[in-house]
Amino acid sequence: MAFEPVYIIDGARSPFLKARNAPGPFSASDLAVQTGRELLLRQPFAPTELDEVVIGCAAPSADETNIGRVIALRLGCGEHVPGWTVMRNCASGMQALDSAAMGLQTGRHGLVLAGGVDALSRAPLLFPDEMVHWLAQWNQAKRWSQRLPLLRRLRPAYFKPVIGLLKGLSDPVIGLSMGQTAENLVHRFGLTREQLDAYAAQSHARALAARARGAFEEIVPLVDAKGALYAEDDGVRADSTPEKLARLKPVFDKPYGNITAGNSSQVTDGAALLLLASERAVRERGLRPIARIVDAQWAALDPAFMGLGPVHAASAILARHGLELNDPDLWEINEAFAAQVLGCLAAWRDETWCREHLGRGALGDLDMDRLNVDGGAIAQGHPVGASGARIVLHLVRALQARGLHRGMAAICIGGGQGGAMLVELCTQEG
Repeated sequence: MAFEPVYIIDGARSPFLKARNAPGPFSASDLAVQTGRELLLRQPFAPTELDEVVIGCAAPSADETNIGRVIALRLGCGEHVPGWTVMRNCASGMQALDSAAMGLQTGRHGLVLAGGVDALSRAPLLFPDEMVHWLAQWNQAKRWSQRLPLLRRLRPAYFKPVIGLLKGLSDPVIGLSMGQTAENLVHRFGLTREQLDAYAAQSHARALAARARGAFEEIVPLVDAKGALYAEDDGVRADSTPEKLARLKPVFDKPYGNITAGNSSQVTDGAALLLLASERAVRERGLRPIARIVDAQWAALDPAFMGLGPVHAASAILARHGLELNDPDLWEINEAFAAQVLGCLAAWRDETWCREHLGRGALGDLDMDRLNVDGGAIAQGHPVGASGARIVLHLVRALQARGLHRGMAAICIGGGQGGAMLVELCTQEG
């Protein structure tokens, strides 16, 4: 496959802030603008020199339609830099990187700001359909003689809000929530509640250890309108032990299921942005890239087992480059659920599953010391539009910190898809 070099020049992300049953302090564009402003200030070129801005966002608010353009204008890119928005559910941020890469490869662009953002705490509350129809009739009525009968038909249940986020996290084709698809993986591969909770506890422990050694330098602190500082991911918990997680009740398959709030990713607000450049732009501007995107792949599968999307997408890249499962030095697999990550690992070592779905024998055991080495979304959070960009950015930083070279980032996607990117660090010579 011919894949012209696409270079990662730099990147930054916001702290990931846990949704706490109320709108968070930042809108989605606020998150991206504060993050992007710091990122652009340290570059040797002006924001107006960008060729475009591509932003992944799964749940933009009504007043931030085409949030990519909103962010570009607020960042001072000027009216002549196009900005646009992509949406591929959980992989929206990775899709933004891939979309930007295609423009760079074709020679249309030289410098692109790409990434993702979501403020899930600000997902809308909706009226039930019955209330919407009632309001339509009310607005059509012109006289009180027409409205009085409508008042008699108004019911208290009409005022019960519909949580937009929960609707968005349910598959409209198969009628299952994302958590229920994770339960399917538990049953398919014989996973246990103990395994899920142990993995979730490990995510928090690794994130805490990484924070202690300064492994999240890509985080740009945020300041809200009241002057409060947000410097770190606020969902990482030292008390998330297997013993404490075992006390939590199932959420999606009551009372006998295995998926709980503790072994699932957190509903979160956050942004992650990367600066990408073509080979020509690197050469002409004297830029010093930190990594390059070697390859990318999208895959589709049964939506009821959407968590296995990383296996389908990453396995295709491995095959294309003649790589084995443990040839990448590090892996980032987005932790939508502990069951989803462990399900991917189980699928790779399952001979029957690999023959049926990949057309080849089992790939074996992925070395856990290579996987999500600084924790993942269970601890840090999963702002849906941003996560695909976050895992690529942190993969690069984790490789740098360890003096390693090559890594794979992969993510599952609601609706039954998967995405993956293979990256390599650049040498000092470029």
